[in-house]
Amino acid sequence: MSTLVHLLWLPLAAAVLPFLVPASIRLDPIGFGRVASGFVLAMALVQVAAFDYGEPSRMQQPMDVPWIPAIGVRFHLGVDGISLPLVVLTALLTFLCFLYLGRQEVRNARLMTALLFALELGMIGTFLALDLVLFFVFFEIVLIPMYAVIAIWGGEGRRRAAHKFILYTLLGSAALLAGLMLLGVGAGTFDMVALAESQGMRIARGAQIAAFAFIGLGLAVKTPMWPLHTWLPDAHTEAPTVGSVLLAGVLLKMGTYGLVRIAVPALPEGARFWAPLLGCLAVVGIVYGALACLAQTDLKRLIAYSSIGHMGFVLLGIATLSATGLNAALFGNIAHGLITGLLFFLAGSIKERYGTGDLAGIGGGMLARAPRLASVLAFASVASLGLPGLAGFWGEMLALVGSYRPGAGLPREAFVTYMAVAAVGAVLTAAYLLRLLGRITHGRSGTGVVVADVRPAEWASWAPLIVLVVLIGLWPGLLLALTDGPVRALIGAGS
Repeated sequence: MSTLVHLLWLPLAAAVLPFLVPASIRLDPIGFGRVASGFVLAMALVQVAAFDYGEPSRMQQPMDVPWIPAIGVRFHLGVDGISLPLVVLTALLTFLCFLYLGRQEVRNARLMTALLFALELGMIGTFLALDLVLFFVFFEIVLIPMYAVIAIWGGEGRRRAAHKFILYTLLGSAALLAGLMLLGVGAGTFDMVALAESQGMRIARGAQIAAFAFIGLGLAVKTPMWPLHTWLPDAHTEAPTVGSVLLAGVLLKMGTYGLVRIAVPALPEGARFWAPLLGCLAVVGIVYGALACLAQTDLKRLIAYSSIGHMGFVLLGIATLSATGLNAALFGNIAHGLITGLLFFLAGSIKERYGTGDLAGIGGGMLARAPRLASVLAFASVASLGLPGLAGFWGEMLALVGSYRPGAGLPREAFVTYMAVAAVGAVLTAAYLLRLLGRITHGRSGTGVVVADVRPAEWASWAPLIVLVVLIGLWPGLLLALTDGPVRALIGAGS
């Protein structure tokens, strides 16, 4: 049996076990969560150690057994250079969320623990699934747990935000299911490996265009792509810190991962037809996200809108249909997960200290009052704006390069224009993040609240993210060596 299955049954068991422990036995659910999520992270690192880096495009540790034989659906799992970094990112952020929760009292901790592990199961399963139906099942598993996390532990507007999240994502899921069925039935198989290898040869061009539209629409809601983004700011603003971290760090990546893994290789004619529109919407999202950030007065809402802009660069990379652009998208996924995960951890800690996320209420002077906290915020902000030498730089820069040289059959003039507009968006990104630092870390103090500096549990949650942002920023080949071979195989590029 493939060792990948351990990455699924461990979070499943961890989600159920706290409710099986008798009430007479005292159980610390968050402590249990730290241990169990640590085991899942350890299993993810086992996959890193066992991975054959000489063949990153080959599906490794495969598991392929019948699941629903009547319709040809199989329980098919595998990991390659595209999915491995996302699996590790998921396991790491889940573990860090439990470390972060260990420093505070959590209401209904058993339920919170179960929901976080259900989220982990769905997220990891999405990245391991190699059957269209299995992919959809795991893709959907995350919806109810995230809805509950927002609705139960969120802020004052949590109910409205949770309802908006579930309505948008369910509508997107309906479109996604229609597209996946159109693809699978049209090609005569639900096997994602076979679909990628066939490069759409079994599907007529019109069917490819329709299937890509449905799949793209369903995945765009999850990403989210402008103008389907309006659920995201509310969800982030109202969600508890760990909900925001997992939502931004991993759930958004499920949409762009699906485009790269399924839609682009299996529906190449559909991808070429829709790529110019996808690129246009991506750059609108980049500029819109940056301008919206300049207008925000709430820290979490500002970070939420920044995600729309950063994911716009990921979508722009995908729209180029080139090896450079797709590598940029995959790199940007990981970089955004690390950096924005750190930013939401910081936003939660700042709100706890000041009792508000309002920028005016926080005031300035944090650098003098809590220098370590202010320094970590400054680090995360400059990483988010794409400072060279940190992880945020490479995904955005490569997306611009990919736009300058888009894939065959795409209008180069349009993509060069997209490149120029996206570059303006990058400048606006620097503007709102530097403005944020000027308002919070510098200037006069707007409140008399005594601010505690970074606590040990916070260092434990944040330090791995800081180290990884620096490591892959200085050594981008760590990720690009993993993703380049699989990307070229998916798009049929020999060089």
